[in-house]
Amino acid sequence: MTNPVLKFADVPLVRPADRRGDADWLTARLNREDTRVIPVWRDLNLIGDGEAPARPSAVICVHPAAADVLAASCETVFLGMEDGRAVFAADLSDADEGDATAAAGSRGTFQDLWRAGPSIETRGAALMAYARGMLYWHRQNRHCGRCGHHTESRDGGHRRRCTRKGCGGTLFPRIDPAVITLVEFRPDGGGPPRCLLGNHHRPPPNVFSTLSGYSEPGESLEETVAREVFEEVGVRVRSAYYQASQPWPFPSSLMLGFRARAETTGITVNPDELVDARWFTAEEVRAFGEWGDESVAYALPRRDSIARFLVDSWVSEVSAQ
Repeated sequence: MTNPVLKFADVPLVRPADRRGDADWLTARLNREDTRVIPVWRDLNLIGDGEAPARPSAVICVHPAAADVLAASCETVFLGMEDGRAVFAADLSDADEGDATAAAGSRGTFQDLWRAGPSIETRGAALMAYARGMLYWHRQNRHCGRCGHHTESRDGGHRRRCTRKGCGGTLFPRIDPAVITLVEFRPDGGGPPRCLLGNHHRPPPNVFSTLSGYSEPGESLEETVAREVFEEVGVRVRSAYYQASQPWPFPSSLMLGFRARAETTGITVNPDELVDARWFTAEEVRAFGEWGDESVAYALPRRDSIARFLVDSWVSEVSAQ
């Protein structure tokens, strides 16, 4: 096994925050022929066929399609600069699907990035995830949380402000922090290390993955790790160490990857959280099939997920010892 690249991360853009509030500069960039535009329709990204049907590609519109997409957009967000060219996200959700596709030059179909992500190249997946996440936030914050009045976009789409005089409530893009944990047990008396993986209720039915959950107010990330693991499988852990993170815009999470040592090994599955949970050696995990292959008893998490990154990292480390 080799460590996968964390999809949806490493957005290849410079984010010039000082330009977001410059309306004249943004307008000039919107009108330039070298501007790039990423269309989104009702949380779906525009995805085209690559060299083969199994290799879809991210559609990023250039002139003249970029101008048509911007003209049809109900919301635009300045994402950043790539090689001196501005990149915007454009929300086409007010149009019907056919008109949205036509505005983008009919170069693909609007699809769920969650399903297509594993096959799309890293740069395109990161850009589409960024665009999707920002436009989702805008659609969820059309009204002020203080007074219920309409809000309007500011700072190139990186802030919304209430339009009611006397309120002026300001909203900034938000993400939900969630921990995802590879729990391991290393016997004091020798024997192979084992990792704890759970079978979740969501499909595919044979996937065993890491444990995860959202952080609660007043809780450190390490405390979240311990609480979530105990809630899901009844195992107590210690020494939770941060490993990596991954933007996960489905719809608006940041996955914070940890590894933790188990103090207990007895498993009590919470049926509201999991179908099953088991301890596996690295040799057993290496025999797992791939996500989506339902012909095997056990399958690994998706290749584009941080869960897969954590599992593969652990297997590689144990195998090298």
